[in-house]
Amino acid sequence: MAMTLEQAQRVGYTFLKALLRFAFMVANNLVAIPSYVLYLIVLQPLRLLDSESFWYIEGVMFKWLLAMVASWGWWAGYTVMEWGDDVKAVSEDEAVVLVNHQATGDVCTLMMCLQDKGTVVRQMMWLMDHIFKYTNFGIVSLIHGDFFIRQGKAHRDQQLVLLKEHLEKYYRSRNRKWIVLFPEGGFLRKRRETSQAFAKKNNLPFLQHVTLPRLGATQVILKTLVAPQENGTPAGGDAVIKESKSKGLQWVIDATIAYPKGEPIDIQTWILGYRQPTVTHVHYRIFPIKDVPAEPEALSQWLYQRFIEKEDLLSHFYETGAFPSLQGQTKAVSREMTLSNLWLVGIQSLAFLSGGMWYCILQYFYHCLF
Repeated sequence: MAMTLEQAQRVGYTFLKALLRFAFMVANNLVAIPSYVLYLIVLQPLRLLDSESFWYIEGVMFKWLLAMVASWGWWAGYTVMEWGDDVKAVSEDEAVVLVNHQATGDVCTLMMCLQDKGTVVRQMMWLMDHIFKYTNFGIVSLIHGDFFIRQGKAHRDQQLVLLKEHLEKYYRSRNRKWIVLFPEGGFLRKRRETSQAFAKKNNLPFLQHVTLPRLGATQVILKTLVAPQENGTPAGGDAVIKESKSKGLQWVIDATIAYPKGEPIDIQTWILGYRQPTVTHVHYRIFPIKDVPAEPEALSQWLYQRFIEKEDLLSHFYETGAFPSLQGQTKAVSREMTLSNLWLVGIQSLAFLSGGMWYCILQYFYHCLF
């Protein structure tokens, strides 16, 4: 069937819009990321004199960089509706955030919906697949102190040791608050079949919308960052906690991301904006750390139960278009997450002005030297 003129115009408009958005994204990265690196190089003396102030400034710029990524989706009409517990109430406390993983757009969605959660974004640490180290954002995450984890049995034990060392070295020395990880260990489409086979073999529930989580990274985080109990018996903490004023991890935040019709957004869509405006839904549940078992077998069962509950939440969402109400509520309450366009434009303008400034400075030094 031949394409009508109207269809051809629509395709042409979508292609041109995607091309312009891609060009803007490239330009955005070329000015913002080098500027972030150069500012921090210049601020190295401050790092030696006042480390806390240095990492505060770094955190603010890190939040701005994530806001730029959020703006690519926001201006394409990709917004977020939030459900469940209000995580703003624990934004100043230490927490570990457990998120289901469907596509690369999950990270972008979190970058957007956490922007209005106080100081969370500038004080958070991400656990992500090591492949992200080699992306445009890799240098930023390396400087910020995120952890890149290699998947697979061959690397598992070594990676857990490295994770523990990383947390002890960077988490509290850089005043981190939230640590975000995807316990499933990969995208849903890649792990579902393996997870279902494991569930069948071990008499566990058959899951369609999530996969069974892996225990390793979560256990290391809890063992390393949970403060000693009041009776003096360690709940998994270490000397790093005793030497700081931190209360240790206080909460586990269970975040469930749902896309309309179960069709996740990937990073290409987020950048190019060729998909129609879409509302992504994020459901939060907050658990006190005291309710989370420390013993491996009990922790494993606790994690499995959380993801079984995620399965029920997602099944309900895909059937009704909404998450179920919390206990004690007669009707589920949702909150539309918003970003200020003026604020986003201001950050983008600062990035391009910084890029121009650093270009002029580097050009000056180049001509002086050569």
